Amino acid sequence: MLSNLSIFFTLAVLATSVPVNNHAHHAHEKRAGKCSFPTDKGLVKITNVNGDGWAQDKSCQPGNYCPYACPPGQLMAQWNPSVTSYSYPGSQDGGLYCNDNGELETPISGSDYCVDGKKTATAKNSASKNVAFCQTVLPGNEEMLIPTNVDASSSQTLAVPGTDYWASTASHFYINPPGVSTEDGCQWGSTSNPYGNWAPYVAGFNMDDSGNTFAKIGWNPVYFESGSPFKNDKPSFGVRLSCNDKGKCNGNPCEINPSTHGLNKVSGSSDESDGAAWCVLTATDSSAVTIEVFDV
Repeated sequence: MLSNLSIFFTLAVLATSVPVNNHAHHAHEKRAGKCSFPTDKGLVKITNVNGDGWAQDKSCQPGNYCPYACPPGQLMAQWNPSVTSYSYPGSQDGGLYCNDNGELETPISGSDYCVDGKKTATAKNSASKNVAFCQTVLPGNEEMLIPTNVDASSSQTLAVPGTDYWASTASHFYINPPGVSTEDGCQWGSTSNPYGNWAPYVAGFNMDDSGNTFAKIGWNPVYFESGSPFKNDKPSFGVRLSCNDKGKCNGNPCEINPSTHGLNKVSGSSDESDGAAWCVLTATDSSAVTIEVFDV
């Protein structure tokens, strides 16, 4: 199961795919051949990229699947049902299908647009400013467009998928520095600021069929790339991961605190991949974990 917690960093190119048959048809307003973003389905409209509200950086064109963002703690529940494993280009086929008439179709009939996750991960913000947790769009182009803002001295439920989620994949988040808005942090960034895909920390979550929630925090490998201007800069915040019930926990609480441990270090049991340190906890028996952000 730990392979499900691999953090993906490559930007894939959106591809056009052939839809499966027997889509449930729901007519929506057509606009210049594009499919309009539904405003009456409880979705989160993405406004910081040029996707007309969709969780992608282009409009929803006929012949394409168009992913969308759900509220914090929820997961997208529509995708190409013929794609059952993580492989390109099928991994792009998330969301609703825009048919040749510029009308939206729900590829998985009988399923809602958004569904609750397992509710076994909470983001707690002990920092002095808001923190933007930015979830990657998968299936989709894996840009970190799905926003969860956690105000100072507050908490938010994070989306934790089970094995019934697309290809049994995990949810993945980039954790931006305190004070960065979701508008600025939840999109592809640049070397101008340690935001978005340049944020210093990442996290991932999923639950197996036995009720084990696997939770991971780690340094972002991109932060330490040779061309990164941030690779020698200690972030002014840290993150820690702990089980809510110590009696139902495999692994030791772990913490990223650059003030105490230095760059690219994780306290407790840790490992490293792609040149970046990380750690994993497992909360058993459907118990929960907390990921806490704090100033250093």
